[in-house]
Amino acid sequence: MLLVEDDAALAELLIWHFKREDFEVAHTVDGEEALLMAQENVPDIVLLDWMVESLSGIEVCRRLRRMNGTANIPIIMLTARGEEEDRVRGLETGADDYVTKPFSPRELVARVGAVLRRVRPALAGETLTFSDVEMDTVGHKVRRSGQVIPLGPTEFRLLKHFLEHPGWVFSRERLLDSVWGQDSDIELRTVDVHIRRLRKAINGDGQYQDIIRTVRSAGYALDTEGVG
Repeated sequence: MLLVEDDAALAELLIWHFKREDFEVAHTVDGEEALLMAQENVPDIVLLDWMVESLSGIEVCRRLRRMNGTANIPIIMLTARGEEEDRVRGLETGADDYVTKPFSPRELVARVGAVLRRVRPALAGETLTFSDVEMDTVGHKVRRSGQVIPLGPTEFRLLKHFLEHPGWVFSRERLLDSVWGQDSDIELRTVDVHIRRLRKAINGDGQYQDIIRTVRSAGYALDTEGVG
């Protein structure tokens, strides 16, 4: 775990609680240092305070999401900002969860555990599943209803990202950051092209239900209410 928190007393309390749960905790009070630490030793999860030194937590979150090595790390924002607009902003920037101070350390430990259970298949290199779709991330194979589905490398990465976050709506910009990385030469239309290719491959020309939902003016999501 990477803990980015400038409140010394709170940081000490959280470190104690998480070490008791067998977490290895790296701590910093500085946003710039957090980015360096995350690149040098990629954590399984980041606890990120909104207001930290040198660089705001929201900007740290944004940059982590744009770097290939850290794009899919779970991030939980810790903040005294409880307004709905702030929560939405944090989640839209890429946070997986948002915890408002004051909070119970035991509750935070539980929420961290819940987030890690959701993404652990990706971390452990196991099988990702949704509905009748299975992805072997080690063998680099995808099956639907037991049938192998051939996918190109980009479609594979795109589907993997959706399988890691079922039900989440991702904008084209967010998908570019997470799947393609910081390649400014790629246009937003590229996302639509690869979504069409992915749909065609996993839907078997109408043989299966479409599980990729287009959310008008928002982006795409993986769920069972997909529309072609």
